[in-house]
Amino acid sequence: DFVEKLNEITQKEEINAGTQGERDSSLDHGTLVPLYFINQYYREYKLVRVSISGLPFITHYRFGQCIVAAARENKSRVVFVASGDLSHKLKADGPYGFAKEGPAFDRDVTDAMKTGDFLRFLNYEESFCEAAAECGLRSFIIMAGALDGKSVESELLSYEGPFGVGYAVAAFAVIGDDENRRFGLRYEELNDKRIIKARRNEHEYVGLARRSLEHYVKTRQYLQRPEGLSEDLINKKAGVFVSLKLDGQLRGCIGTITPTTECVADEIIRNAVSAGVRDPRFRFVEEQELENLVYNVDVLGDTEVIDSISKLDPKRYGVIVSSRGKTALLLPNLEGIDTPEEQVNIALRKGGILPSEKYELARFEVVRYE
Repeated sequence: DFVEKLNEITQKEEINAGTQGERDSSLDHGTLVPLYFINQYYREYKLVRVSISGLPFITHYRFGQCIVAAARENKSRVVFVASGDLSHKLKADGPYGFAKEGPAFDRDVTDAMKTGDFLRFLNYEESFCEAAAECGLRSFIIMAGALDGKSVESELLSYEGPFGVGYAVAAFAVIGDDENRRFGLRYEELNDKRIIKARRNEHEYVGLARRSLEHYVKTRQYLQRPEGLSEDLINKKAGVFVSLKLDGQLRGCIGTITPTTECVADEIIRNAVSAGVRDPRFRFVEEQELENLVYNVDVLGDTEVIDSISKLDPKRYGVIVSSRGKTALLLPNLEGIDTPEEQVNIALRKGGILPSEKYELARFEVVRYE
């Protein structure tokens, strides 16, 4: 009954949630771990298992609010258990190695748990979370949504990371209502301000990418090259990558290594559409998302074949790896990528190329417009 009610509410809220994608309800690591301890004390209860998704943080927060609405309509007494590890990169000799973002993530998340400041959960950059290799944040965010508008008594019970993976236990007891703890609304207000500021300071290249995707999503037609563009957009050719972010998280990124159209303007127009509707990692951008998208445009310089990884600088150069017809590109100056080795390894994985295979390297510089 609870699941049916929750599905009904999420559909009304236009949140893509339900049971259709469930593969195997009999086994779920994130559920089995806390249930091992719970079952030593309680048995007479019904369980609803919830997974996470790749959707934005704020969507998970709103999903948590839907859980509360379902409990209220079902007249159910509910305990919410948010299960998941923290960083997996705390020690060089751990199973996943070390990254400086690992301890930084765990310190900040556990402090947010201790103080009950759930707004911090929503404001992490996706690249920071990926570099820290965390897996529990979206669970915590759903929990935060379930506690929206509630005054809580916060207690950080423990934290440890003996094997290179962070484990924390915290408890949040509801002690009343508090309108100042509407973190979803506060996040959306802050995000609106960020977007207004970005639009106000928008570079010509970025504005063209935005208008291109907006036009396509609304009309399913490509934008005709506008009049009055600067000479560089009209007279130069170059490869271009367009990146989209929604609520601080990647929403699409597509580009061309070398020019495929008559000018940079046309390259931006084409690749902005591709980033929004042809990136296989994401569903199509929908019209209601357009006003909240943030755009980056990277114009690529000439590529230069190199014979050694030592000639890479991930802050200055992007890298292209190629082997037996497989090619992958990684842009420069990406958060969480600090060494040439990290840059090449990620590019190899992206291209489906094994490190043991023979591959070629090339580097390039970009001009980034935000």
